[in-house]
Amino acid sequence: MTDLETPLETLVGEWLTVPDIAERLGVRLADVRRLIDDGDVLAARVGERKVVAVPEKFFDDEGVLHSLKGTFTVLADGGMNHDEILRWLFTPDATLPVDGAPIDSLRGGFKTEVRRRAMELAF
Repeated sequence: MTDLETPLETLVGEWLTVPDIAERLGVRLADVRRLIDDGDVLAARVGERKVVAVPEKFFDDEGVLHSLKGTFTVLADGGMNHDEILRWLFTPDATLPVDGAPIDSLRGGFKTEVRRRAMELAF
């Protein structure tokens, strides 16, 4: 199965629901919904009940990864929709500095390299 055939839910792995995120960050549900609405994190409908959830890797010990929103912007400016952005971020790429997918390189502090790759997609 290629990564395009792999269900997004499986490709991403662990997801957090809105209540999970609110508890983890110590904020209200409305604040989590605002994070999603403002594009600080991307969400998808997952599971049998199709609940709104966000990839767990979008968070670190301090909260939302700071490098995400700008990366989302670059990919969206390149014509990707939310599902395509999620798929790109979680598709393994052995050429990146951190073994794994672009999200792993972002988490490893290689924002510039990931965004450079994202910009290459746009042009």
